[in-house]
Amino acid sequence: MTLNNKLTVYKHPCKGELLQPEPLVLIHGWGSDSHTWDLILPELMKNFNVLAIDLPGFGESEYFQQEVGLCEPTTDEYLDAILAVMPSKCSIMGWSLGGLLATSLVGREPSRFTALITVATNPCFVQRVDWHHGMSKKIFNSFLELFKQQPALCLKRFHALQCSGDIEERALFKILQKSEAKNLAYFSDINQEKNQHIGWIRGLRLLAETDNRVILGSLKIPGLHIFGEVDQLVTAGAANEIKRLNSSQQVKIIDNTAHLLHISSVKKLTSNVLSFFEKNRYFLDKKKVAASFSGAANSYDSASRLQRQVGKKLLSLLPDKSRQDTVIDLGCGTGFFVKPLLEKHVSATIIGVDIAQGMLKVARSEQSLIDIWLCADAEKIPLADNSVDVIFSNLAFQWCSQLPLLAQEIARIVKPGGRLAFTSVASGTLSELKASWVEVDSYVHVNKFLDSEKWKIAFSQEGFDFQEYQAQSYKLFYRDLFHLMRELKDLGAHNLNAGQKKSMTSLKNMRALIGAYDKFRDSQGKLPATWEIVFGVGVLNV
Repeated sequence: MTLNNKLTVYKHPCKGELLQPEPLVLIHGWGSDSHTWDLILPELMKNFNVLAIDLPGFGESEYFQQEVGLCEPTTDEYLDAILAVMPSKCSIMGWSLGGLLATSLVGREPSRFTALITVATNPCFVQRVDWHHGMSKKIFNSFLELFKQQPALCLKRFHALQCSGDIEERALFKILQKSEAKNLAYFSDINQEKNQHIGWIRGLRLLAETDNRVILGSLKIPGLHIFGEVDQLVTAGAANEIKRLNSSQQVKIIDNTAHLLHISSVKKLTSNVLSFFEKNRYFLDKKKVAASFSGAANSYDSASRLQRQVGKKLLSLLPDKSRQDTVIDLGCGTGFFVKPLLEKHVSATIIGVDIAQGMLKVARSEQSLIDIWLCADAEKIPLADNSVDVIFSNLAFQWCSQLPLLAQEIARIVKPGGRLAFTSVASGTLSELKASWVEVDSYVHVNKFLDSEKWKIAFSQEGFDFQEYQAQSYKLFYRDLFHLMRELKDLGAHNLNAGQKKSMTSLKNMRALIGAYDKFRDSQGKLPATWEIVFGVGVLNV
């Protein structure tokens, strides 16, 4: 196979307020091209730099140049051709076959993508023995054979299927008749050239071959999967299965819409997409979190005045000299609270757990009172169900991006009647710094934290009853802005969100930030930084 063609990419720069630095890449479905996005494109361009790609053999992209007797391109070769024209970092949105390919691309090179959106996409389009939410193999094969023999007739039937049941069915059919006239004319006389016909057949085979259930089940980046309530090609049953495969993925079903959501329901679809990106522009990259805290391990204790003050108060809320079997310090950092936890829980086995290997290395060297240290994510703790009596967690939960998942995991390992004692950073934190950055630019410069009540709601839903729950504000004071930023870096708590600006802050912007923050300087010439801290102590009653 000679893969010497380059796919056509349409570039559409943002015309409004840019929501994220990475472009949004659009991939169309089978039987279409990038013009399928024409109606929704102006809406997306208000907040994104958009790239639209024509798949091989569709639109202006030629199909692969084939030598006589050679097989059609493999799935990997097909995906490679798409990756070759994509930016090194982007979000991706695909409709139908495009959504299937987008998911495969994310599974192939996850580090290149910040978010995945699929529209009217079944993770496994054709039924399998263990998957009954797709098209039957018999119906699919009949469709494929019809396209091989009578492609124009097949396309007309396909257009009708896509529109069927939609509240805008008649209008949609007229739009398709007009927009697809060129393809219908071409396929009415396919003898003039066969390459495009072969490309479309390969697209259909990709629909039949691809099964993305494993990829979806292990997906770590934010994902939104949107379905039409009356879609005749991708039923809403697939939507429920996606939620079962991966509870962290978002699923939306739009009422009274069929397969062409991006044409018939532009406003609703755009609203869902923008809401998703607004929420997940603050998505925390766990690898960055771990690397950041590992890098800060040696400077952490000298800069952790707030952590120690808050942790000591949390300890005071726990009963004295209680006898427990297993106590976890979750997010233990350098292990500062190991000794006081042992004093509180006589004869207990204390386990230190942290996501940052660098922190655990320091903890092991400085804390000889315990032997068990685990490097693990709080959302996936490698301990058995009902195995822990007490979880103590001081200023760690704010680094968990999936609160419901965290609450489920904590409830899973805590014994009935077991206790959770935690502190976390809430939304009022670093309000002065946030307000100052707003005067400079629209990028995400300060970590986004949840409202204080969100923690209580999530843990209560998993069966925790709180004896203590309060939010308290702390003010720390600094000589200047660089003093604050240095301390945040020494703590590993500088900006870790996905929506951050990738390049260095310019000297001009830094001067503007200093000027904006100076407005908060107090009568003694100090710069304040507010930290809103949540304290929660609860018992699991299930």
